[in-house]
This record gives sequence, C-alpha cells and structure tokens, in this order.
Amino acid sequence: MLRHGAAAALLAVVTAGCTVSGTDGSGEDPAEGGTSVLAVKIDNVRAARPQTGLDAADVVYAEQVEGGLSRLMAVYATKLPEAVGPVRSARESDLELLRQFDEPTLAFSGAQNKLLPLIDSAPLHAETPKDAPDAYYRDSGRRAPHNLYLRPERLVGSAPGAGRLTTGFRQGPAPEGGTPQNSYTVRYPTAGFTFTWSADRQRWLVSMDGAPAETTDGGRPAPATVVVQYVKVRDSAYHDVRGSTTPYTETVGSGKARVLRDGKVFDVNWQRPAATEGTEFTTADGSPVNFAEGQVWVVYAQDSQDSPA
Repeated sequence: MLRHGAAAALLAVVTAGCTVSGTDGSGEDPAEGGTSVLAVKIDNVRAARPQTGLDAADVVYAEQVEGGLSRLMAVYATKLPEAVGPVRSARESDLELLRQFDEPTLAFSGAQNKLLPLIDSAPLHAETPKDAPDAYYRDSGRRAPHNLYLRPERLVGSAPGAGRLTTGFRQGPAPEGGTPQNSYTVRYPTAGFTFTWSADRQRWLVSMDGAPAETTDGGRPAPATVVVQYVKVRDSAYHDVRGSTTPYTETVGSGKARVLRDGKVFDVNWQRPAATEGTEFTTADGSPVNFAEGQVWVVYAQDSQDSPA
C-alpha cells in the first residue's frame, strides 16, 4: 500500500529527486517492468537464527542497531522465496537506503510511533502485518518476537527482475591487484560478521557472532561478493523500548570500502551523491569496480582506524 504524507523533514532529505536512470550492468532498463524490489527487515539476534529466505536475496544489507547488535535487510528482485523471516521493525536509516529504488515495497513488523509519520511520507509501499495480514504468519515453533514470517508472493505477486536493482553495482572481471585473504571480520559493539573464502564454492561463507550462519532452506549463506562499506554511524533522534539510542547509518556521501571477491580483498572508494542514486565503487585511479556474479552482502561499518587509508 503506497502511502503519502507531508513530513517536511523527510521530504527534504528522502523524497526529493527521481529514480535512477540507465542500466545497472544487467543490460535491462530499470524503467521497464511492473513492480519494484521487495525489501524485508530481518531479525539477526541469536534467538532469530536460523533465518529463512536469505539465500534468495539479490542483496543483503547489514547495519548496526540498538545495543551494538545487527539487523539485516534483504532485497529481492530476480526471485522470491516461499517465505522470509523472522521479520522485524524498520529504522530511520532504511528510508535513505531504499530511496535508490523506485517505490520499493518495505516489509517490516512495525516501527516506533514517532517514526511512523516519516515512513508514511516516504516514496515506498510500507507493508506491515496490519496492512497485509494474509501475507504474514507466525511460526508456532518459535517465541515472539522472533516468529513473524512473510510470504512474499502474497505481498508483491512476482519478482520484478534484475533491471529494478538500481544499486549502482556492476558485474564483471575483478580489478587488478587485490590482497589474497582467507577470511575477513567486521565487528560491531556486541555483534560481528566473518566471511571465509571457500575455493570449492567460490563464495564467502558467512559466520555471525562467531558461529557459522545457517538458513532453514538453503544451508549456509555464501555471497559471491562482500562489501565492507565504511560510513558514519551517528545517533538518531529515536530510542528503543529500553531507552537505547537508535544508530543512524549514513549511506549518502563518500568514503572508503573493501570489496571481497575471488578470495581477495580490494581497497576501493565509494560515492553516493544523493539518496535517489545508487552507490558507485571505484579503484584509486577512478576505474569502476566490478562485483562477481551472484549475491552481494553489504556490511556497513563505522568509519574508524580500521577503514582503508
């Protein structure tokens, strides 16, 4: 359900502009097709694992939330799994991140009351269990709040296709150079991700909080490309029910990143001039950086001494 409103702050920061033009490297025009991408907020605390539907996502974003924990947002364009979850709540940062897509559908369990007007004003289809009760269900074998799941086809019908992935990502041969690397770890205050290269699978095997990640439907998550993007993570104006400040991950701007592909790590630059645009990754000489064909994980890390010089 598309919502409209008049929250001036959001209109100034998030709703301004138009959709990304051109192609995303797939050869498809993102202006063609019927629907846009489906983005699902996915729980990532220990009690929420193993998750369902992660393997079918084209892109998985990882961000820091309250208490130094992590949460995922899975984006679907080329295929839809039978189910996705556990589904959890949205954050203010999601609105800026999703502005790169043309009116995406955001599936989430809810949000803070003060944040709801911003979500209502955003150029997206906000779908909670109250909006689409037939698309959600509770797993009786799990405890709330880690038991809410989505049936994507009941919400969006079908996958819109690769042309709707207006992320700015490119696929193709790896850049020259790079440093051979068997594993790479990103740490949040109370959470962490480790990506271990598997030469047999030609993929990065995902571990979360020190343990191998698993899914209920596809084994161990294993993206072809991992992006560790160093960004500013600041306090937002929101808090959770325990009074902990909600972090805001700034995805518009520029900075450093590390791209993991083919068993190597590449130090690169990133740039996203506006919320309506995707993110470009370039080498030191300004050449575009290609990703390997397959799923991409983007892990947002605090810009710090660990970021590339």
